[in-house]
Amino acid sequence: MELPLLKDILIIFGLSIGVILLFHHIRIPASVGLLITGVLAGPYGLGLIRAVHEVEIFAEIGLVLLLFTIGIEFSLEKLSRMKKSVLLGGSLQVILTVLITFLISRRLGFNTGQSVFVGFLASLSSTAIVLKILQDRAEIESPHGQSSLAILIYQDIVVIPMMLLIPLLVGGSAQTQGEPILTLILKAGGIILFVLISANWVVPALLFQIVRTRSRELFIISVLLICFAVALLTYSLGLSLALGAFLAGLIISETEYGHETLGHIIPFKDVFISLFFVSIGMLLNINFFIQQPVMIIIFALAIILLKGMVAALSVLILGFPLKTGLIVGLSLCQIGEFSFILFMRGTEFGLLSDQYHQLFLSVSVLTMGFTPFAITLGPRFADMVLKMPWPDILVSGFAGERKTVVTGHEKRLRDHLIIIGFGLNGRNVARAAGLAGIPYVIVEMNPYTVRLEKKKGTPIFYGDATREAVLEHARVHDARAVVLVISDHIAIRQAVAVARKMNPNLFIIARTRFVTEMKSLYDLGADEVIPEEFETSIEIFSRVLAKYLISRNEIDRMITDFRAEGYQMFRSHSAEPLSFPDLKVRIPNMDISVWWIEASAPIVGQSLDRIRLRRKYGLTLMAIYRGEEFITNPSADTVIQADDRLVILAEPPKITEACHLFMNPGEGNDEDCHSPDHHEQDPSS
Repeated sequence: MELPLLKDILIIFGLSIGVILLFHHIRIPASVGLLITGVLAGPYGLGLIRAVHEVEIFAEIGLVLLLFTIGIEFSLEKLSRMKKSVLLGGSLQVILTVLITFLISRRLGFNTGQSVFVGFLASLSSTAIVLKILQDRAEIESPHGQSSLAILIYQDIVVIPMMLLIPLLVGGSAQTQGEPILTLILKAGGIILFVLISANWVVPALLFQIVRTRSRELFIISVLLICFAVALLTYSLGLSLALGAFLAGLIISETEYGHETLGHIIPFKDVFISLFFVSIGMLLNINFFIQQPVMIIIFALAIILLKGMVAALSVLILGFPLKTGLIVGLSLCQIGEFSFILFMRGTEFGLLSDQYHQLFLSVSVLTMGFTPFAITLGPRFADMVLKMPWPDILVSGFAGERKTVVTGHEKRLRDHLIIIGFGLNGRNVARAAGLAGIPYVIVEMNPYTVRLEKKKGTPIFYGDATREAVLEHARVHDARAVVLVISDHIAIRQAVAVARKMNPNLFIIARTRFVTEMKSLYDLGADEVIPEEFETSIEIFSRVLAKYLISRNEIDRMITDFRAEGYQMFRSHSAEPLSFPDLKVRIPNMDISVWWIEASAPIVGQSLDRIRLRRKYGLTLMAIYRGEEFITNPSADTVIQADDRLVILAEPPKITEACHLFMNPGEGNDEDCHSPDHHEQDPSS
């Protein structure tokens, strides 16, 4: 390696660290910082880099590894799970963007091939930037996160046929065009056959022999050999290195070694793809931007508006409401990194002249830089737009709330539970409510989930829980409690505020990912906020202590203390009226629970005076559920019967010590005491 190249790489990494640290503090993605690094260090900026060509070679390696990892991550199972969103939403977004851009380009004087090619460039968004921001904001599982992911998956797939079609877009006679079509068919058939044979027989057998050696170095070298060999093969056929890398990743993804490969390749990919973004920035001519700022900004705004509206329309057609569509539109409004690959491929065939090179780069970098702000401000912008009068078909989506009918079951709901969100947590809450006989209704924004669950008889309907009309459908005025288990933290805050406004007596439980979000939810009116990271930490330390043979009683006592201290820290900001369900909050280290008395439990047939629950065990019996009868403040001569449900106030460790009283002989161990089959949360709380 020559010394100038080493100096240039040192300059690039050093400058990247400074820029990315600065951008981290102002919440701009690292990929944008790398583009700016390239602009500053490149020949059109400060001129710090001399070995530009060598850096571009490293960038090409990064591009190959990026496509390789995308091929490995590409899963037919994932595609089948999201096939409607991917195929319908992605097709609509790409086809409409290409069509509209084609018409505009033709008006601007481009020929047919050039116009289609410009449509290809405009239709792709940045997978790297969008997914990174959504993951950092914990919104990847939200409706707009899943919709964005589905469209991005389709875009990643459609890049391949776009690359194959580029030679056909070049003008020429009918004879010269006939050969590429025939060649294209032969190449496509050969590639498909090659992928099938390699994925099913050749590569699995080869990697099996490699893995048997248990040599990490041999495995990494073998994987890189497969990647670059397939990339070189496609390049020799007149296709691109990137296409070959994607196919190599796809071949390995179909083997059982895909995840292991991904773990080894990602560190290399991250370093080299950083150089790719830097190399793109180095190509940007600042003087061109200074000379043509108005034209560049106009084209950038046109791209943002066009892609934003098309993506929003695609999501609306999928059945999501206008708010989700607007957020997705703002998320996917930029030019993507794969557009650079297509552009370089197109320039090899002379589809666009050099005069458009700087315009494309300037517009692309500008839209990429706008993306973080667009995603951050997306929910606020959507709320502002929704204040305007819009037709219901747009607000609700083309498969949305207008189709929602309150069924007879929902009309009879009273004193019920409202579950907002039907992911894993929502399903568990619904299942527990069903087992406990608590009436419930579910509000969900995924139209496909709603349609599927309705066929099963699940009490679910489509709607955005941040809107009063939707909560009216759920009869929030007659509900006792609402549980919010959705991934969109902004929507959770809005839903809590709306629900509290509509029913001041409602008991609201909200799930959030981070402890830092708890106070804002309490301020908005939530009664209980369950932070995933806090509960996860409790579960971890309880299992660690159990591994060290700490007694279950002692662990329970620690858990109670941690929860009392941790949750009280975030609840001390307000004073709420005392009610029966709140006793467990107002009395330190006390809990209200309901225990089902099994048929052969030791206390069956005995009076309370004989059992001496309070004196002997420290338990206060507040009430008894006996069939349809509710006995409050039971007298000393009350006899406990099988299938009674006792409402008990006590410290959790006391419950643990006495739980054997409520169970059949031989079942009163610690694990049973915590089992939902025996211990039920008080329905009144």
